[in-house]
Amino acid sequence: MFEITPYTPDQKSRWNDFVRRSKNSTFLHNRDYMDYHADRFDDASLLVWQKGRLAALLPFNREADGRVVSHGGLTYGGLLLDDRATAENVCEMFAQINKSLKSMGMVGVIYKPVPQIYHLMPAEEDLYAIFNCCNARLVRREISSTIAQQMPIRFAESRQSGLRKARNREISIQQSTNYAAFWDILSKNLADRYNTVPVHSLAEICRLAEAFPANIKLYMAYQNEMPLGGTVVYETPQIVHTQYISASPVGKQLGALDLLFHRLVREVYKDVPYFDFGTSTIDGGSGLNSSLIFQKEGFGGRGICYDTYEWDL
Repeated sequence: MFEITPYTPDQKSRWNDFVRRSKNSTFLHNRDYMDYHADRFDDASLLVWQKGRLAALLPFNREADGRVVSHGGLTYGGLLLDDRATAENVCEMFAQINKSLKSMGMVGVIYKPVPQIYHLMPAEEDLYAIFNCCNARLVRREISSTIAQQMPIRFAESRQSGLRKARNREISIQQSTNYAAFWDILSKNLADRYNTVPVHSLAEICRLAEAFPANIKLYMAYQNEMPLGGTVVYETPQIVHTQYISASPVGKQLGALDLLFHRLVREVYKDVPYFDFGTSTIDGGSGLNSSLIFQKEGFGGRGICYDTYEWDL
């Protein structure tokens, strides 16, 4: 019933057209986003056809151990479907996908589905299929803090205190293109606290922001002309996701992020269904970053899980 073919660069337009009409995709699945780090990931993406019609996409990259990951370079990958997908069809898709992967010499699959809050309509046929047809096992669960804007929760007193402090210091909130200033703050914080660097380089995030100006935006807090901190947000139809959050030592003292997120949550994005602060886990999801999730929950975020599954071929 279904034919599986490998993705090739000449199919980029067809791939992106499907992403735009899929019920569970975001701009992260657009090839212009996926391919910014193509040199770091061996692409093994698949297209699923039904009687000549493109029925689904599966972003994959190939690992050296013989497994494929959906997707190693993205927060989530998953089988991308349109509104014609049915549970029975998706089970058959995975049966054919597994056969195709085995014929390619693959030995297993690591699968990161698109979290439900990103879906434009119900789209969890893949979760049923991988459990019942692929014997998938849950191998990693991370928790994100998300605000449902139709039922907002009052900011905690710790965040209210910071908000009052910031309002008394004449801090302004602006949409900005000064990624260099924010990256300086972010990089120093990550190096000092975690001995690490941002997932994206400054050049990469600037290139992506230029390619997706409607989806990737930077908001900054300033006192006069001095940058105090900010956040890079990823906008999709259902959700605004904070990809990066950081403040300078002065910004932390003045409650800059409290004012920033009050403005974004209560004003700028009040009509978007969900505002997601991202995950707060360590050690592959097995540990909780208590101070980080305390801050996010203080803004009214509550738990949504980002899961990873695995199965053998």
